[in-house]
Amino acid sequence: MISIVIPVFNEELIIDQLYTRTTSALEKIGLPFEIICINDGSSDSSLEKLVAYNRKDNRFKVVDLSRNFGHQKAILSGLNYASGDFIGIMDGDLQDPPEVFEEFFNKLKSESYDVVYAVRKKRKESAFKKFSYWLYYRMLKFMSAENIPLDSGDFCLMTKRVKDHIIKYPEQSLFIRGIRHWVGYKQVGMEYERDSRQAGETKYSFAKLLQLAANGVFSFSNFPIKFLGSLGFFTISLTLIYTVYLLSKRMFWGEVPQGFTTLILAIIFFGGVQLVSIRILGEYITRIYDESRDRPLFVVKDFYSESK
Repeated sequence: MISIVIPVFNEELIIDQLYTRTTSALEKIGLPFEIICINDGSSDSSLEKLVAYNRKDNRFKVVDLSRNFGHQKAILSGLNYASGDFIGIMDGDLQDPPEVFEEFFNKLKSESYDVVYAVRKKRKESAFKKFSYWLYYRMLKFMSAENIPLDSGDFCLMTKRVKDHIIKYPEQSLFIRGIRHWVGYKQVGMEYERDSRQAGETKYSFAKLLQLAANGVFSFSNFPIKFLGSLGFFTISLTLIYTVYLLSKRMFWGEVPQGFTTLILAIIFFGGVQLVSIRILGEYITRIYDESRDRPLFVVKDFYSESK
């Protein structure tokens, strides 16, 4: 059986297309399937529409969260309910075309892969977003200890054993695609052309994208801490070199540079270095604190699994 996990947040304009296209695409594969939509605290009529489809088709199931917990946590909640031998993840805005699942499945079965993930070869988004994504993935690859594939998102199809490992690691600062890569097994990327949004507006604000990017960096890299150490040694070395220069000027030429400006610039520079260092350390400490509280990542209000 195939299980497809789809987080949904205020997508009332797309749900009809989502149901029609996803069921049609999965029927072509020829295996029994279930579609698990997670209502992530929608304030529009998304839940009512999802439940209506559940009532007429028991393959279409709905997890209703008690509030908006965020995209990554919504995905994790859906994975906990997925019972298929093959589990897929896609976004509810149909930018990830469900028709690609047939290609994923054929690749996974024919070549014995455990994960087939999508690699975006073309985006239909603004130039600023395209450049931001391009730059971020390359920075993450440079900084991360894990070789996270470039331009890959959560859109994928995986075997049950990979899914079972992912749900064992309920980190507060979730980065699903990073955990999926970290668990290992045989994985391969497949290029696809990411569609434009079918209706409505994006729910991933720039602030949320930055938060997701930060999760990727701080959860899979200790580069920021190492960078602070390198910066500290560099500034100390620079200070020592400048001190030797001043002493030499004093001893051999009897001149020492005077000026209030030089002193102020030095204070501002080192003050800035300290503040940035504290901010980076604070990010790690905050994440340790979040993990220590051991709060659940999501709260399920209702689960609609059987048609009525």
